[in-house]
Amino acid sequence: MFVILVTYKKPLDVIDQYIAEHSAHLERGYQKNYFVVSGRKNPRTGGVIISHLKDRSLLENFISEDPFAIQDIADYEIIEFTPGKRHPDFAKLIE
Repeated sequence: MFVILVTYKKPLDVIDQYIAEHSAHLERGYQKNYFVVSGRKNPRTGGVIISHLKDRSLLENFISEDPFAIQDIADYEIIEFTPGKRHPDFAKLIE
């Protein structure tokens, strides 16, 4: 699994110009079953994505197609981890 930390490199007025395209790209990731959960950081300085992919290169390639990456307005830190435990009602906790 991976945690992807997205950090904005540009002001929010620039980010907001690409947010709809970024959201559509994330939706494609969900449709491909790449992501478990995603959302904005608080304060709004970027976002967090959790992916259950096992293939880092597949994830990196997908991220490189994100409009934020293409426009070079965000940095991505990819952290690989091996889950050891989970809450049995994980899906209910994020609703």
